[in-house]
Amino acid sequence: MNWCATDNWLESCDTMVALSGATHGGQTIFAKNSDRPQEEAQPLVMVPSSTHGGGHAGAQLVEVPQVDHTYRHVGSKPYWCAGYEHGFNEHQVVIGNEALPSRLREVSEPKLVGMEVLRLGLERSRSAAEAVEVVTGLVAEFGQGKFTNDAGVRTYDNIYMIVDPTSAYVVECVGHEWAVKQVQGFGSISNVGQIGTDADNVSPGARSQAMRHGLFEMGFGESFDFAKAYADTGHSASGVARQCRSEAMIRVGSGQLDARSMMQVLKDHSNGENPDEPPVVDVAGDLSICVHRTTGESRGASTASLVADLCATGERLPVYWTGLYSPCMTVFMPMFIEGNLPGSLAIGGKTASDDSPWWDFYRLTHHGLQAGAERREEIRSELMVLQDELFESAYDMAEQGRNLGVNGANGAAAELLTGYMRENAERVISKVKSMIPVTANVR
Repeated sequence: MNWCATDNWLESCDTMVALSGATHGGQTIFAKNSDRPQEEAQPLVMVPSSTHGGGHAGAQLVEVPQVDHTYRHVGSKPYWCAGYEHGFNEHQVVIGNEALPSRLREVSEPKLVGMEVLRLGLERSRSAAEAVEVVTGLVAEFGQGKFTNDAGVRTYDNIYMIVDPTSAYVVECVGHEWAVKQVQGFGSISNVGQIGTDADNVSPGARSQAMRHGLFEMGFGESFDFAKAYADTGHSASGVARQCRSEAMIRVGSGQLDARSMMQVLKDHSNGENPDEPPVVDVAGDLSICVHRTTGESRGASTASLVADLCATGERLPVYWTGLYSPCMTVFMPMFIEGNLPGSLAIGGKTASDDSPWWDFYRLTHHGLQAGAERREEIRSELMVLQDELFESAYDMAEQGRNLGVNGANGAAAELLTGYMRENAERVISKVKSMIPVTANVR
């Protein structure tokens, strides 16, 4: 497939990974923009580890039996959903998902929502490989994808990026079928099927299901191509263009990539016509990796971001840089799952509220969009002062937290990290509120 020879973008998410050989510090880095309806609050929630005595796992439309133990995790959660757009757990497993345009028809029986699969993967996995097994097992048994429902939930097939400190996998899911491919070096996913005959593993029923629905005809000596059978190329132009752009930016930096450069990819405003052009800082059009909409439009926009700087060597704790709303006009705050996240970051519902940092960043972004390029540059410059200060302190804090933990002082480490995150959140929120005009139009 010639991915780059397309146009007619639609909105979509973007997820990418740079494994140890592609990064400056030799550690794996994951990055994702979550694109959702632009006024759908997506706060950040932390769920503690827990032991269960049966029951169900909390899916919205199907009953999934609960497992004995679930792991501590953090997720970026659309306010209405029982799942996450992206998240991470106590074992440095990180997962992001995208909608996957597929040729499989909508069905009537209920299935798992794609974001629920992601949450369950985080709850039940100690490694990326184990998360792949959890995700594919859930998909095979309960399904996911396009199905009608009375709950008003928009459903679609999903593609996942599943990462830990030493490995990364792409998992494409269509209905109850799936394909898996391990990432080598670096890679990205968007709203486009990419696993063809090069899959490392494919669900046992993928071939027969495709043939049953007339999506694939097996010829003599022909190997099964998952994307050829299931991918809806007619609705994949957005994903094709974005994936070309993100991969081009990562390829240019390969060997020197770090958390800042991955953030730069998430902030990019290139229209994708020239995937190899330098980063485009300011809003240049309707569609790019960093997506914006004007107030009142219902189409998707970038509403939350994550850059996970993992650590395989144990020299420091992993640092999870979390951004609320538009990545180009946010502050990525460093989070540590070894502490307790600020409770304010979990606030955000259907309607705007003054106590929700997510809605604060929403207001700031739309103020910038309405005020023009000069004001947006001022916003970026002011926020970058805070961002630079957080970069100066975060990795020192990651080392301090690690040292306390290995010396058996987990309680002291949690207290230190909790205080650090709380102080950062208070500073960031105070700054953002001070930058929003009283007359700013919220909705």
